[in-house]
Amino acid sequence: MGAATLAHQPPANFVDGPWAVETYGLTKRFDNNVAVNDVELLVPRGCAFGYLGPNGAGKTTLIRVLLGLTHADAGTMKLLGVEVPKHRDVALARVGAIVDEPRFHAHLTGRENLEILAAARERAARGRIDAAMERVGMAQRADLKVAKYSMGMRQRLGVAACLLGDPQLLILDEPMNGLDPAGMHEMRDMIKGLVAEGRTVMLSSHLLDEVERTCDAVAIVDRGKVIRQGSITELLAGAAMEIEIDCDAPERARTLLAATPLGGTLKVRESGLSIELASGSGRGAIAEINRVLVHEGIDVYRLQEIQVSLESWFLQVTSRLGEPT
Repeated sequence: MGAATLAHQPPANFVDGPWAVETYGLTKRFDNNVAVNDVELLVPRGCAFGYLGPNGAGKTTLIRVLLGLTHADAGTMKLLGVEVPKHRDVALARVGAIVDEPRFHAHLTGRENLEILAAARERAARGRIDAAMERVGMAQRADLKVAKYSMGMRQRLGVAACLLGDPQLLILDEPMNGLDPAGMHEMRDMIKGLVAEGRTVMLSSHLLDEVERTCDAVAIVDRGKVIRQGSITELLAGAAMEIEIDCDAPERARTLLAATPLGGTLKVRESGLSIELASGSGRGAIAEINRVLVHEGIDVYRLQEIQVSLESWFLQVTSRLGEPT
């Protein structure tokens, strides 16, 4: 049976709209701890979306609330345009999820585990087993006992289990946890492939570099509250600008630039000088730096805008920074 078995088709109860996940005012408390704090979250359909934040930020709790594994104290939410928990069974019929580490019967093979799971679903699920194993790169390991699987193989088997229901939306809780670099690369490629099929993948993570490589859009969460969300390109466009300056007199250049209206944070490095300017400074700031230095007789060999990473942007906006641990 080929991978075509997994060709994504909207179900009869498909609800059209731009969002795969949408929440408004979603709140979850545990005694005095607000784990999910008035969250408004909008996850576009057909993308890889990262729910990004440090450990303890409330990422897993939000996923549990979305899936009905714990109740919300306030707010409303929809999955694939369907209200939950009011119509949870309808919504979850087209949602696949892994919360925490996927668990299987270690004494059984990967295929046998999927057969057990498929038996609890619609009849078509059993016919998707081979295609699901092939889709996650596990076709050659399907008849190996799970006890012999690596962490990465168990994670991929977990995704294969999700695919038995031909989901429109996959929700993955920290799917990169415990994986070696090769396993992360495989997971990244698999997620991108699922999105290319028209599915939406929402993943929680604290691994900023992997989220930047994998996702199209993110929400940044800190202490249970979403503090930024949007496409990675748009978010990074609003980050501070860093200019690397290679010249013949970095200390003198530092003094000159500190006296200009440009402001910013100046640092002398082994490779030269760098200046971090506020967001929105624009490329005209580069021309101004060059003009000031050349006017004062400093030879400028290179001016280069440094591409801001998601990690550096995250450090700019997360309130947890600088607090004592």
